[in-house]
Amino acid sequence: MNNAAASLSAPPGSDAHAARERSGLWLMVAGGLMLGTLGVFLEEAGQSPLMAVWFRCAFGLLALTAWFAATRRWRELQLSGAARVAAVSAGVLAVLNWVLFFEAIERTSIGVATVVVHVQPFLVMAFGAWWWKERITRAQAIAALAALIGLALASGWVDGALSGAGGSSSYLWGIGLALLNSVGYAALTLIAHRARGLSPLALAWWQCAVGALVLVWWPLTQGWPPMGPAWAWLAGLGVIHTGIAYVVLYAGVARLTAGRVAVLQFVYPASAVGVDWLVYGRALSAGQLVGVLVMLVALVVVGMQKAAARQA
Repeated sequence: MNNAAASLSAPPGSDAHAARERSGLWLMVAGGLMLGTLGVFLEEAGQSPLMAVWFRCAFGLLALTAWFAATRRWRELQLSGAARVAAVSAGVLAVLNWVLFFEAIERTSIGVATVVVHVQPFLVMAFGAWWWKERITRAQAIAALAALIGLALASGWVDGALSGAGGSSSYLWGIGLALLNSVGYAALTLIAHRARGLSPLALAWWQCAVGALVLVWWPLTQGWPPMGPAWAWLAGLGVIHTGIAYVVLYAGVARLTAGRVAVLQFVYPASAVGVDWLVYGRALSAGQLVGVLVMLVALVVVGMQKAAARQA
């Protein structure tokens, strides 16, 4: 038996199992840190959201195709019936989500938009209870309420209300777009959960393929960006933040328990907040940082509850 197979079958508590979890932890941290720089690539490219999304899809498709070729996992991309419908639907929804997210960043900031989008796990929980009558525990309900309070703080809405300044219409639109994006990601998550025989990376490949196809009209009609740095930043959105980051993140998820995954998912928004401050000097207020912390704790509670339910 090779080392990879041995670690897969290793019992909990063994050295191989511990090593596998450590590698999963570092992979998820690395993926989250990579995604945390996405906003910088978007802003430095200086292109419209639609242009940036097309480049993300096109270069993401190239990167993921190269990965499937290198690993010889072409069969995962061969879909039929419900899986094909789910993949195409998810692709269209993913394109819309990325456009909304990029528009939200332009109107708010990298950190604020990313944190607001991460209310998505609670929307998934709510949709599951509504559509499929999934049970919500008291702890999950309290965590969801806490997350809403944290969201109000993290978005800056409470700061504006207390100061009487409110927020500009553009900023409020940005918050609304980020929330709408979160709803879209929740729907995308539910589609992925219901798509049988569709691996996460295969779904990502199809999302990029659909996006590159449905948005190609934009650069063709609006004109291509001038050759130079913009192309490098745009290519990075696809190669780094879609190809490499997704491969690394999904490899990490496969090695960890659901509870740990729930905690490590917050590396992405936390790093986005840090990058926004380090690169552009846009720091969150004390109230916003409290909101981020409240959302993190609520996310951990929900993740641990889901993990316990799966093991029961």
